[in-house]
Amino acid sequence: MDTNDLIERLQALDVCAVSDALDSLGAAGYAAGIERRSTRQRLTGRVRTMKLAEGGPPGGSRAHLGTRSIEEAGESDVIVVEQRTGSAAACWGGVLSEAAHHKHIRGVIVEGPARDIDEINETGLPVFSRSISPLSARGRIHEAAINVPVQVGDVTVEPGDLVIADGSGVVFISAGIADKAIAKAEQIADRERQMVAAIHENKSITEIMGKDYETMLGTQE
Repeated sequence: MDTNDLIERLQALDVCAVSDALDSLGAAGYAAGIERRSTRQRLTGRVRTMKLAEGGPPGGSRAHLGTRSIEEAGESDVIVVEQRTGSAAACWGGVLSEAAHHKHIRGVIVEGPARDIDEINETGLPVFSRSISPLSARGRIHEAAINVPVQVGDVTVEPGDLVIADGSGVVFISAGIADKAIAKAEQIADRERQMVAAIHENKSITEIMGKDYETMLGTQE
């Protein structure tokens, strides 16, 4: 299926339904500890990656980290940054967020620190990160590669994978199972809507949760 169609379907879901779907497929995807830093928007899209390394850029390159990813990203993309050097230096901030938002990039997920959080909120760009730090990247970290596999929590993320993030967390979906995972998440979301409807029909919550919730993942085909 077309990636943009999958992203549109993903936008109608939430992180919990997708996480449950991956559980039922025996697939990993939840990146623990990554938190929302700006907006209340649900973030979905296709992954574009950036990997950072410790120290200044080799050869003294003057290209600021993140600029290549912004230049190359499109309106369906989410930039996913790996900063696992151990440095507290922030690898995403306000000016980069303004540029990404201006280009209609969907959002940014940072395995590491972000900064300029108040400024980022003003841009309207959804940003999720592991932590916050005011420290500059200058002389501390540099861009090692873009569009390579990166590690976010315990999840290996490939360029072209899909991602969904909201107030409950961040979940990545491997491109190879995206269609199957989204279809299963849609089934789960539909079953949950039926459960909510049953509550409003004054049915017993004990019966609803016992009969439907506990067996829901195992009964989806």
